Amino acid sequence: MTEPVLIVGAGPVGLTMAAALARHDVPVRIIERAAARTDKSKALVLWSRTLELLDIQDCVAPFLAAGLKGTGARIIAGGRELVHLGLDRAATQYNYALFVPQSETERLLEEELARRGVTVERQVELATFTVAPDGVGATLRHLADGAEEAVRTRWLCACDGAHSTIRHGLGVDFTGSTEPSIWVLADVMISGALPVEVTVCWQEDGILAFFPIAPGRFRIIADVAVAPDGGAPSLAEVQALLDRRGPPGLTAHDPVWLSEFRINERKLKDYRVGPVFLAGDAAHVHSPAGGQGMNTGMQDAINLAWKLALVWHGAARPSLLDSYSPERSAIGEQVLRNAGRMTRVAILRNPILQRLRNAAAGVLGHLPALRQRLVDQFCELDLHYAESPLTVRAPHAAAHPAPGARTPDCAVVAPDGARGRLHEALREGRFVVLSVGASALSLPGSLARIARAAQARPTGPYQVGVCYLIRPDAYLALSTPATAPQPVFDFLDAIAAA
Repeated sequence: MTEPVLIVGAGPVGLTMAAALARHDVPVRIIERAAARTDKSKALVLWSRTLELLDIQDCVAPFLAAGLKGTGARIIAGGRELVHLGLDRAATQYNYALFVPQSETERLLEEELARRGVTVERQVELATFTVAPDGVGATLRHLADGAEEAVRTRWLCACDGAHSTIRHGLGVDFTGSTEPSIWVLADVMISGALPVEVTVCWQEDGILAFFPIAPGRFRIIADVAVAPDGGAPSLAEVQALLDRRGPPGLTAHDPVWLSEFRINERKLKDYRVGPVFLAGDAAHVHSPAGGQGMNTGMQDAINLAWKLALVWHGAARPSLLDSYSPERSAIGEQVLRNAGRMTRVAILRNPILQRLRNAAAGVLGHLPALRQRLVDQFCELDLHYAESPLTVRAPHAAAHPAPGARTPDCAVVAPDGARGRLHEALREGRFVVLSVGASALSLPGSLARIARAAQARPTGPYQVGVCYLIRPDAYLALSTPATAPQPVFDFLDAIAAA
């Protein structure tokens, strides 16, 4: 194959896709209708699992330098703290929420792309496209002069947002609903005592939530009964919400961005139509509760990119790509369900139900097991591919990590004695066959393009005497006793190019 993968949309999802492909020497073109990247804060938080995946992409350091580390999340009602989640309970080196305005996320990803020799082609739109079994024919329109360009690509990636031109062109159903509630958004400076964590206030007349952006700067969102005049709240209206629903003594000033929105909950059933793949908001939109929309889209991109790279270079069979839609659609469904549930609980209006909600949260929020579950859910460490076509439950598989589960980073040793980390080994874009407390598995040369071997001492959840087959995105394909490695060979033989 010689034609570049065509990526439409240069938001965080498209930029992540392009960078992940480029780091594995897959030629890409990424086009964007807008003349410049966003200057708005928009999506704010990078959760632990996304940071782990950026570590595997070898580009997490600039985000850590640019972001603000949030230590936890809390729910307050009636002046009393009902729930507090300390994110330091997350079993990862990134045990915090990293708050980075979307404008900065896009800048950092664009700089990563530039280091890979790729430039976003701005003021270029996808005018038309035609899908065939062996690829896509497209017409690109250059908005600066109106010139049109005919191109062909084997693979088209739709990262063009909630109003996706590609999704509309395919005519696929984007099922779901628009919630009736109206929300205001304010990116402002706040004077007063607020911790560097997510603070959610449940009040009788609605919810008020604070998300840190930078020292002294917060995102405020609140549901309101009537839309603000002119489509955006005034600073005075924001202050009135603070006075009525927030902790005492807070003053909003120096607004950066004031807006209003409605919540859409919609999702595609299939994220792939032949040679076209849909990711991010083009495939799923949902409540901002939990702040997981952008993270889910970036993880869509990384899931697809390692598979496309192996297929592009002839290391894996094209059938590997069939796993993208079922894997990511299942995750999208989970995120949609969780975010919707959190939103509906937060905006209860019935006084009796509010009292029951608050009482339940006050009791359940102090149960250690439930707090841990909520931390793992927020940090996205509980995401898994247990039902994936790439997950195998081999005989005598280890209990931890379970097939399809995330595989934590750990120290590893290559067969040549070189020492490093699992995440560093995965940067090659190949599977890692990790033998724990046993000699590294000897892989035949026919599998060298798709897998590499390593060994590790028993650590964390990894069990001694077990051979783990770990995907390039750090999820477990299968495990088997180190003395019976045939399931590893069978799996790799099934997806390796003939």
